Amino acid sequence: MASPSPDTPAGQIARALVDFSLKGEFPEEHVSSLSIDSEVLPSAIEALANTKSKLQAEIHTINEETAEDVRSWKANAQSVQDDILRSKALANDILKQSEAPDVSGKTIAEAEAKAEFLVRELNYNLQVQEALKGIKSVNQTLDQVERARDERRILDALHLLEKSWKQLDAIPVSKSCRAIRLLDIRAFELKSSVHVVFDHVWKTLIHVDLDQHRVSISETRPDEPMSLSDAAIGLKAYKEVDERATQLWRDVESAILFPRMDTTRETLQGIYIDDNVLELRGTTDGSIESLFSDLEKVLRFLVKKVPQDLIDTMSPVLLPEILPKITKDWLDSAVPSSLEEMDRFQQVIAAAKQFHSTLKSLGFSNLGDLQEWADSAPRVWLSKRREAALDSVRTKLSEGLGTTKSVERVEKQLVSKSEGKQLAANRAVADDDDHGWNTAWDDGGDEDSKVAVDENKETAPTTASAPVAGATDEDDGADAWGAWGDDDAGEPEGKKEEATENKEENRDDDDDAAADAWGAWGDDTNDGDGEAGAETGNKPAQPSKEPETRELTLKETYNITSMPQPVLDLIFAIVEDGAALTQDRYASSPVAAAAAGLFSLPTLALAMFRAISPYYYAPRDGGNMFLYNDAIYLSERLADFAASWKARDDIGTRAQNMLRLDNDIKSLQSFANRAYSNEMTTQKTIVRDRLGGDQNFMHQDETESCVSTAVARVRYMAITWEPILSRSVWQQAVGSLVDSVAVKIIDDVMELPSIGQDEAYNIANLIATVTALDDLFLPSSGKKAEEEAIPTTAQYAPSWLRLKYLSEVLQSNLKDVRYLWVESELSLYFSADEVVDLIKVSFEDNARTREVIKEITGKPRPLDG
Repeated sequence: MASPSPDTPAGQIARALVDFSLKGEFPEEHVSSLSIDSEVLPSAIEALANTKSKLQAEIHTINEETAEDVRSWKANAQSVQDDILRSKALANDILKQSEAPDVSGKTIAEAEAKAEFLVRELNYNLQVQEALKGIKSVNQTLDQVERARDERRILDALHLLEKSWKQLDAIPVSKSCRAIRLLDIRAFELKSSVHVVFDHVWKTLIHVDLDQHRVSISETRPDEPMSLSDAAIGLKAYKEVDERATQLWRDVESAILFPRMDTTRETLQGIYIDDNVLELRGTTDGSIESLFSDLEKVLRFLVKKVPQDLIDTMSPVLLPEILPKITKDWLDSAVPSSLEEMDRFQQVIAAAKQFHSTLKSLGFSNLGDLQEWADSAPRVWLSKRREAALDSVRTKLSEGLGTTKSVERVEKQLVSKSEGKQLAANRAVADDDDHGWNTAWDDGGDEDSKVAVDENKETAPTTASAPVAGATDEDDGADAWGAWGDDDAGEPEGKKEEATENKEENRDDDDDAAADAWGAWGDDTNDGDGEAGAETGNKPAQPSKEPETRELTLKETYNITSMPQPVLDLIFAIVEDGAALTQDRYASSPVAAAAAGLFSLPTLALAMFRAISPYYYAPRDGGNMFLYNDAIYLSERLADFAASWKARDDIGTRAQNMLRLDNDIKSLQSFANRAYSNEMTTQKTIVRDRLGGDQNFMHQDETESCVSTAVARVRYMAITWEPILSRSVWQQAVGSLVDSVAVKIIDDVMELPSIGQDEAYNIANLIATVTALDDLFLPSSGKKAEEEAIPTTAQYAPSWLRLKYLSEVLQSNLKDVRYLWVESELSLYFSADEVVDLIKVSFEDNARTREVIKEITGKPRPLDG
């Protein structure tokens, strides 16, 4: 049944009955006048029933929520009631006993027990009384703390707080007592509120304005009852001495010191003190003396204004932070990189020592960094020189290699008559010594002798020396200047002439070819394949003993970058300063002890050059060859400088003996050879890859293209290296590339299982494409001269004539092959077994073939007679 609407008569009657039942309220007159009929009464009864149900539910909920409290209250009430009943019973017993005393022993014992209980109760009441008095006293003390806090009497408030805690400790009540806990909480809350006031007072006494670079430190303020000394005591109470002292120093650093010590600023402000204010204003110079003066002002101001307890705490933090900055940013930057500013450096050292003494007088400690810097001036200066030297090399390289320039290498050597004529003919001698060679060696002006010289000039061409590059890749690392002198020759001086006179006899010895000081000038550059020293179709020239010798001036030009000269200038300047420090005028200099260290800096500078130069040279075309030239040039100039250094009379013996560049020169020479070797290895790999790499080039799809691209690569490198290398080194390098092509083709052809006639002619045509590289090795220029000149390719490519003879064999019949072996010079370049193998793969196996093979195997050395 739905509830009636409150606006209907039934609803109004129901509402009136509920309000009267719950609140005792009488209905309004217009409601009480309503008639109650059989339709209205059920609705009213239903409203009363619903209200009853809601009340029962609320009572049930309340009972459940308060059941535990009710049970506890009931138990406590029952306990109180029991105690009351026991007390009444006890009192009744006492009355009864007083009215009719019992003198039995049991009664007396009970009486004594009761008396002791009463005494304990009395004592307990006394303790409660004392506790209540103590609680009252603590509460009054905390009230006094509040008044002191409000009046900003911080020390009084702290003392009262300390008194309140002592009073709390003296109260004979457990700390878990609610009253004690409430007092303790109030005390700590007051301590926090006092700290807030204390912090405000502290910031009023010590104010730091970071934006205005100003620090104000006042002992007292008219509007503050607490002084700075009292504040220090407060810091101890709050155990904040370390924290506040550190924060104060951080603020002083940020507001005053760091801006004053910032070396990146264009202008620096000075430090000024006005009574209680320390601030930055105006401008000052950037000298060390000004900095030390300003820092002294700051430290004296702090010592004077700040309580000693805070100074003692700040000292371990203060100096260990600013001293490294002073030494690194100011003192180290004042270290000169030469001897020109040594007087100023001495002034800086004196200023540093004076500042150190001032700090000690002010009571500061932890001055190790400053003391160490002042005492180790020679080491600091030497370290600065070392950094400057290494940075100079690094900077010069990073700026690029610059423009190239041509330099000339001139050396005088004793040579034999025939060698001298060859060198003169090839213009490898200086102009002023080139005249008169024919007449000087002629002994009577025999015309036939002159003709012989001219012929020898063609059959045994001479060039300037180059890096030894024989049939193996390892030879590319040999010294490119071995032929200029005996620096890397590996033979005693007395054996040079003997090696020259017997060079033809020692052609088969690879080591002699590398060691012979003059080997590269003649046929010895073949490095093992001595027969290649002769031109195509000619027998190797037979050596003739010529005991007569003459001093010859050899010269050759090559190109270097702009890099070596700055390195040389740097090294020369360093050793000159080192020599100056050994002289009397620098005897009292603080860096005189660094003289020996200066002489070690060239080694470091050169090591830096060797370490990072490949990175900067590599991107440039022919970069490794430029690096080779530059390293060789450095080694030569350093060798000349070392020799002249020993002969100087304006320096002492000590300075002369301190210069040791021998190992550095050798390292540069080895480094140059490695650069040359790396370049040759790279280019040989490229050329071999264009010929098929590890595969036979005859098995490639485009054989002609492979050979053409390999030849084009050789020509490209020849063009790239020509403006860089000296003529002899260029010939040696290009010859080594040409030789790698020849070796690859010969090896691949020899590995073929069979060679048909068409294939043989095809291979011969490919070889002809390669042998066109002869035009790179023409000894003279001009169209007419080129037509008459004989290429010197075989002198620099040991396998060159071997390649040409291979082409001849492939184009020949059996009769021609027999002639080439027996009558010509094929046996100089191929062994009997190799020729036999070529015959077997090129010709049918018949009686004529076997006859030729038998004759060849029967004469393994036909030219020996």
